[in-house]
Amino acid sequence: MTSIDLNADLGEGDPYDEELLQIVSSANIACGGHAGDDESMAQTIRSAIENGVAVGAHPGYPDRDGFGRQSGFMRGDELYDSLTVQVTALSDTAAQMGARIAHIKPHGALYNDAVGDRELADLIARVTAETPGEPAFVGMANSELEFAADRHGLRFVAEAFVDRAYEADGTLVSRKEPGAVHEDLAVATTQAVRLAEDGQVTARNGDEVSVRADTLCIHGDTPGAAEKARAVRDVLESHGVEIRAQTLR
Repeated sequence: MTSIDLNADLGEGDPYDEELLQIVSSANIACGGHAGDDESMAQTIRSAIENGVAVGAHPGYPDRDGFGRQSGFMRGDELYDSLTVQVTALSDTAAQMGARIAHIKPHGALYNDAVGDRELADLIARVTAETPGEPAFVGMANSELEFAADRHGLRFVAEAFVDRAYEADGTLVSRKEPGAVHEDLAVATTQAVRLAEDGQVTARNGDEVSVRADTLCIHGDTPGAAEKARAVRDVLESHGVEIRAQTLR
């Protein structure tokens, strides 16, 4: 049976977390960089445990004013120290609650910057390798994130997006461009099935593009996020796709 993970970025102050945690199989939890605090981390971890959802860290540039969306905000030792503090905070909270950090997925601009930046990807991979419990590293396939995971001996979980448009080279269409986010639910569910079953998406220029996916991201910060997530899960399961966390194997 084909299986796929469904992940969502949570603990960022959005109102849909509790509903999403009843649908997804992995949670990427903000840990104080772009968003999140001790209370939100504990609450999200607790709910994830109750729903059997894998707990993951979602560190970002320490740019709360810009929600971690400013490219090139920080790098080098200063960034390494910040990411270490963020992940350690979530890891310690999880340990106190009897859970472990199963995976690490960088947030926002940090993720996008590291896709093509070897030095930045290595820095995030280093933080991941130093985190207790041997967490997996989540990122875009065939990018510097995956190459860094290989160099650091990390298990890599390839991520794709059900509600984002793709370019012909397999990268995401910039959010600055019209049509970057699929608003039509039917388009998102169709893309989810094709990614899970065939590893294919239709790029915005009409080309068919191969996109390896172990986990599918569902954005939780938009109105109707829970309904979209439920529809995606229902359609996948109707096609015989099992939903399970890849990082809990």
